[in-house]
Amino acid sequence: MTGVEPPYRRIAAEIRRRIDLGELRPGDPVPSARRLTREHGVAIATATKVLALLRDEGLVLTRPGAGTVVAPAHRPSGPGTSTAAPRPGTAGAPSGPRRGPDGGEPELSRDALIRRAVARADAGGLGAVSMRQLAAELGTATMSLYRHVRGRDDLILAMADAVLGDAPLPAVPPAGWRARLDLLARAQWAVYRRHPWLPHVISMARPQPLPNGMGHTEWALRATDGLGLDRHVRWHVTITLMAYVRGIATNLEPGEQAVQDTGLSDDQWVDRHRDTFQRMFSTGGLTRMAALTGPGQVDIDLETVFDFGLRRLLDGYAALIEGRDGEAGPGR
Repeated sequence: MTGVEPPYRRIAAEIRRRIDLGELRPGDPVPSARRLTREHGVAIATATKVLALLRDEGLVLTRPGAGTVVAPAHRPSGPGTSTAAPRPGTAGAPSGPRRGPDGGEPELSRDALIRRAVARADAGGLGAVSMRQLAAELGTATMSLYRHVRGRDDLILAMADAVLGDAPLPAVPPAGWRARLDLLARAQWAVYRRHPWLPHVISMARPQPLPNGMGHTEWALRATDGLGLDRHVRWHVTITLMAYVRGIATNLEPGEQAVQDTGLSDDQWVDRHRDTFQRMFSTGGLTRMAALTGPGQVDIDLETVFDFGLRRLLDGYAALIEGRDGEAGPGR
């Protein structure tokens, strides 16, 4: 078709407009390829072409450790545009931390830093969280961030605790150990779904100083009060439950990345490779797989796997608590 602008040119024009208006200033980071795929629903290849076009036009450049930023020598390119920078308080002025009373270093709070870092991780994964890039976005010096966090590792832990705190558990728990553990597991799953980078931060092997995370652990331990289980069993019930949720959740981010990289949904990916799979079934002796992937769709995705596994895990806990598996009871 003629007269239809390719998606990458349309997206590039939008970023170019923001640069011309001063919404993105020299040195400011521009949206990453991963962020463009999220915001515009395009494949990673299309997003990469957007940045390549802007780079070819001299509007952006790549800085080691900072990513793709607006080029320092850029001037508005459209007819009738002004070369003057937008004045503070005008519609074209970039948003950011307010300047201090003396007009110097911007005011910055720990919470604002953490929330900005969470937004970057949500858009581009943990790799997008850089102290230098955060400082550039917040309009402050990199060293000023260290007044609020000891370093990147400390910041990432603070991000994890902040998002866990965004899903508080009810003050009055439901009746019964199973309902309480089920509620906790699904609350954590929901947090992982909103922040796919989070399961890659949480450690099951080494306790982390996360007040909100420790509150989840306390909730799980309280759920097993009065059941006649010793502390060894109660700790294993708690940690196994949370490790199960986290383990399934580690697949969320790679799954999203695969969709962005290929531009195909999971169903579209299977459809595209169906013939290849069928050949493998028929020539590789995979008779059970062939039989169970015949006519009629089987509804399997991370949600159904999570739900199925959680129910079976809690069934196992019920057998343990009720003493039906031969290993239940105090001291076992």
